[in-house]
Amino acid sequence: MHESLPVEQLRWRCDPDSLGFETTADVEPTTGVVGQTSAVDALRFGLECDAPGQNVFVRGLHGTGRMTLVGRLLDELRPSCRSKYDRCYVHRFSDPDRPRLITLPPGKARVFRRAVSELVDFIRDSLGEALEAEPVRARRQALVQREESQVRELMHPFEEALAAAGLALVSVQIGEIVQPTIYPVIDGNPVPPEEFENQRRKGKISDEQFKAYETGRTRFLEQLEEIASKIRVIHRKSAEEIRRIYEETVRLLLSEFGHSILELVPSKEIEKFLEELIDDVVERGPPVKGKNRLRYYEVNIVQEHDSTSDCPIVIENTPSLTNLLGSIEREWGPAGPMPSDYRMIRGGSILRADGGYLVLDARDLISEPGAWRVLVRTLRSGKLEIVPPEFRGLGWQPTLKPEPIPVKVRVILLGDSQIYYLLDGVDPDFGHLFKVLSDFETVIPRDADGLRGYAGVLARIGKDESLHPFDKNAVAALAEHGARIASMKGKLTARFARIADIAREASFLAGKDHRNVVTGDDVLETVRRTRCRGDLPSRRFQELIREGTIRIQTSGVEIGQINGLAVMSAGPLTYGFPARITATIGAGNAGIIDIEGRSSLSGSIHTKGFHILGGLLRHLLRAEHALAFSASLAFEQSYGGIDGDSASGAEICCLLSALTAIPIHQGIAMTGAIDQHGHIQAIGGVNEKIEGFFDACCGQGLDGNQGVVIPTSNSGELMLRHDVVAACAEGRFHIWAVPHVTDALEVLTGVEAGKPDEDGLYPEGTLLRIAVEKAQDYWARTLQTPHYVYEEADEEQAEGSEGPQPPGVPPPAPPSVPPPAQ
Repeated sequence: MHESLPVEQLRWRCDPDSLGFETTADVEPTTGVVGQTSAVDALRFGLECDAPGQNVFVRGLHGTGRMTLVGRLLDELRPSCRSKYDRCYVHRFSDPDRPRLITLPPGKARVFRRAVSELVDFIRDSLGEALEAEPVRARRQALVQREESQVRELMHPFEEALAAAGLALVSVQIGEIVQPTIYPVIDGNPVPPEEFENQRRKGKISDEQFKAYETGRTRFLEQLEEIASKIRVIHRKSAEEIRRIYEETVRLLLSEFGHSILELVPSKEIEKFLEELIDDVVERGPPVKGKNRLRYYEVNIVQEHDSTSDCPIVIENTPSLTNLLGSIEREWGPAGPMPSDYRMIRGGSILRADGGYLVLDARDLISEPGAWRVLVRTLRSGKLEIVPPEFRGLGWQPTLKPEPIPVKVRVILLGDSQIYYLLDGVDPDFGHLFKVLSDFETVIPRDADGLRGYAGVLARIGKDESLHPFDKNAVAALAEHGARIASMKGKLTARFARIADIAREASFLAGKDHRNVVTGDDVLETVRRTRCRGDLPSRRFQELIREGTIRIQTSGVEIGQINGLAVMSAGPLTYGFPARITATIGAGNAGIIDIEGRSSLSGSIHTKGFHILGGLLRHLLRAEHALAFSASLAFEQSYGGIDGDSASGAEICCLLSALTAIPIHQGIAMTGAIDQHGHIQAIGGVNEKIEGFFDACCGQGLDGNQGVVIPTSNSGELMLRHDVVAACAEGRFHIWAVPHVTDALEVLTGVEAGKPDEDGLYPEGTLLRIAVEKAQDYWARTLQTPHYVYEEADEEQAEGSEGPQPPGVPPPAPPSVPPPAQ
């Protein structure tokens, strides 16, 4: 009989005295991340290397310290920026829908904006007064006087000729226009033509006088038109000269401001902007009060830096499209939305990280519509478009198209393996843009360095969050809990977020009990409380077992029945529970039928394990004939889907029990996957599965004969609860680790399984010899059957009937009749 595992192999124990301190108050807090040397080296290379495409994907599970490592390493390295600029947008007068980008050295954007603001203030408050200054007014007055003198020189001979002809030049108001015309003169006074006509009808003016008036008026009107044309030329030249004086004065005044601005911040783009601004003022004149034209002369800073060499480090927790790119805001007036302009452009996190580092969570990034595509396009092109083309002109976005901004940013993407392989598989640009992989381990070695790391992490958490110090027993208890979470031989979990949660609650319990030091009992109580908060499904299941609603037998023997083990998850916690597996067998050709698969309740991994079971059966029962029997396997009282292959070992043992009629001890459960040669392979959740069956046995009473069969390869992972270890130490419960299915059969049945000799024959009386004989018996019974009995069996499930058909089997049936399974 196989011996059960010794108690010392059921749980690794951390010796508190080996830690070398009394409390974490004596321990130097860890500043880095524990046990992630390769990840740190890769991340350091990605941060320091300036080659293209060296963006970093930090791969690891949540809680392994990825964000902490990135933040601390960036703080430690303090990398200097190779390119850091201030970015501004100004109005492009020649193309208002495409604002002009101005790039300046760090710290110069505010200087530029202040200088332009002073220029705008001058235009608004002082330009008009400057144009009315005495020198300018004197020049304008001289032009006006010269114009009047030239007009008089033209008009004086004409007016004298009019007077000699008894006529006079009179200005007449016609609507809003003053029109010069010629009137006759009577008694020294000009009179309208209508009055002159009335005087003629009354006989006061002779026909000869009237005719002379008409003739003279026509002749003088022609001369007046010629003179008026010359006067208009004089007026136009004078206006042009006055305009030239205004333009020269404005350009002279504003150019002085422009030169001073260019001395502060020399830039060709600023020079172009100032030229357009001055041209606009010259063309449109000084701004009139009530008109908001001056807003187009202002500067919109979208990104500014200080003059230090520190790199910008941006952690974007909400990487939406707007937060990454920036946005163009809209103003609302009484009639609704108003057109956007350059003043409403706002930069996003990519622009804020320009010249530095942008830290993003990959899962959050790909969940935001359009965000991943825009990030990849920006990294590929090196240019940031505040509003990408596909989002422009969609009603809620303006048609404004700001000039693209050249950016150089190093992106650090945090995600797990699933996200990494997803992006690598669907986006061909991913591998070219994220060439550095910083791969985080989920476990660290369970050695002296690992334990010191745990103590240092607890010291750091205690210091940062003002927790009570942890004594050596508490640190040892947390290390043991870390070993259980890791569930790997010689390893501790590197998911320090879970350890930190336990530490915080343990500190809370110590403070509630008015103690200043956290003890090992506080840690154990915290673990118990944590499990209790999430084990309601497990408790309900155990209650149903105790009440007999779910039939689980933990004593006695049964043929074709075994207790398999499964697990369920409740958040971060996992719980084990037994599952009753039964098998029946009889003569026939249906092979082995998986009832779960027939019911569409079997997952792909479970189905694979079931097919391996058929291969193993052929390997164990080395008969010279086909295996001719019909068998079925089922998980009893299972009404949901089943997946995983950890029950395949129990299934083959159950099937062999049904075939040989050798009973299985019901107080012994089994977990383990099999291969086609019968080796028992490692499975997951071994601790939880053992504890789940232990709880079921406790509910029905421990009798000292109960226990669990596990794969030998899982024995190094054991970190069982203290009560399970205690029961094993007292001989009330047992754990057997077996390498092969034959070893499991011997534990479960108490019968020697048997090993084949050189001819492939098993010794008399062994379980497998009995199985071979039973298979031969079924074969013989099949040969004696006078008529072929058709069994409904899917070809893919009929694993036990492969081989040549026995003699006397009729030829294949026509297509209308289901053919026999092969």
